[in-house]
Amino acid sequence: MGEIDDAIERADQEAFTREPPKTLKGRINFLIRQLKTTRAVAAELGVSQRSVERYRTGERRHPPKDIQQRIDTAVRSRWQPQVRKRRRKQAAATGGITVETRARFGYTAPIGTTDDGRFRRLTVHLTPEHARRLFEARDAGAGDQEMRQIIADGFKDVYFQDGGVRAMDLSDVAINDIDYLDLDY
Repeated sequence: MGEIDDAIERADQEAFTREPPKTLKGRINFLIRQLKTTRAVAAELGVSQRSVERYRTGERRHPPKDIQQRIDTAVRSRWQPQVRKRRRKQAAATGGITVETRARFGYTAPIGTTDDGRFRRLTVHLTPEHARRLFEARDAGAGDQEMRQIIADGFKDVYFQDGGVRAMDLSDVAINDIDYLDLDY
């Protein structure tokens, strides 16, 4: 996963109205309800079917750290899909998306102005249109670079050009060297 995917996942997890199961047994039972069989859960986690059965019965309570992480990731990715879907739909329709980042921004500017990239710390509320484009690209399997460009276009429109009030000669904005990126919607 890329930086943008990770940021979207963190934003999705902040939307949970209830916490996912805490116990290993509860998490395994949740995965079995979602995937229907212990074999499917085992394939998802990369363990044997017997291991899944041991986790389910409580025979084994402490899986190795990497398997514990895989279980956590599998549960969180399937937890409350309707809540996530509703929040994304709202962001794409009316709410927009807030992007907080520290990254190097560069852009193509007219002759006589500086177009040197420099680090900036920005918190910008992007329009619902940019949120919709970002979610559609992610659902279509777009790469991190394509999603970065969607966010860069949003920064260009909202921050650099201030909705069409200034810097109209500015053409391309690029985001490079991201220190951190956080999304909220």
